[in-house]
Amino acid sequence: MYYTHQQGGVHGRLGAAPPPVGAHDDDEWTFQQDGAPGHKAYLVQDWLRDNCPDFISVDVHWRNPIGEWPPNSPDLNPLDYSIWSILEEKACQKPHPNVESLKRALKKVWKEISLETLEKIVDNFPKRLKACVDANGGHFK
Repeated sequence: MYYTHQQGGVHGRLGAAPPPVGAHDDDEWTFQQDGAPGHKAYLVQDWLRDNCPDFISVDVHWRNPIGEWPPNSPDLNPLDYSIWSILEEKACQKPHPNVESLKRALKKVWKEISLETLEKIVDNFPKRLKACVDANGGHFK
């Protein structure tokens, strides 16, 4: 799960829950989740709806398509449409002998991504949303 802080362009990976309720009362922020099964649970969706500003629900089950967020939307996730390719390009230039080596390389590259780069990626988001709407929720470039 990820969040975007609207004023400062702060982006972060969350652990088990978003920042505490009230942590950003004076700021605008948007909480975004991916389609992991645990994120789709009714209990999780209900909690997020009650505690997160501008929450966008997902389909909890394919037989109950009430979500507002497209079910398979890597084109709408900044990590999927941009960040992972940066990480892969820089951290995987050479083979790693073990998982720990790969983890170290990924963490190093993550720290090297500038705030300016992250802001450009997130600023591109509205254009991607429009492209998704124009494609009726289908694939777009």
